[in-house]
Amino acid sequence: AGNSSVLTCTPKSVITMVTWKISPKVGGPCSLGYRADLNQTDRTNCSDSINWKFTPDRDPALEIRQVATAHEGNYTCEVVAAEGNFHKTYHLTVLVPPRLTLYCDDHGNPVCEAVAGKPAAQISWVLESNSTPMQEGHDDGTVTVLSKFTACGPNVTNATCTVSHPAGNWSHSIAC
Repeated sequence: AGNSSVLTCTPKSVITMVTWKISPKVGGPCSLGYRADLNQTDRTNCSDSINWKFTPDRDPALEIRQVATAHEGNYTCEVVAAEGNFHKTYHLTVLVPPRLTLYCDDHGNPVCEAVAGKPAAQISWVLESNSTPMQEGHDDGTVTVLSKFTACGPNVTNATCTVSHPAGNWSHSIAC
């Protein structure tokens, strides 16, 4: 999420026509087209964040700027060329890294939260804990995971929370 993504399309020596057909999970379909004989491009229902990376006669790649969860879905490139017709389909899945917060609750127990990640993050503690993470789903498809550290022994003063996610891994410590 937030970065740009470029989807390539099979470049051929002499392109007659290129069409990108986009079917997002949210919202209606959109398309970008190019006809070489008229040197004409067309766009139907696509947001400004979706466009050709270069000019389609040079390279028919598609660029999605500021990728968001709303961009998730299927992207199909169809090329008509002298060598024949070609198509390539991408299924775009957007990763949203969670925000990590670590704090002490009212009883002095460390609490680790991985807020609004997609997919849900995994939380573990460096020292053994009897914690069972709780998850809360949000309307935008992200998930918040909360884990409370419960020590197996009374002499634990420092706790380290580790968050694992496809977008990265983080670790923070706290003394309560």
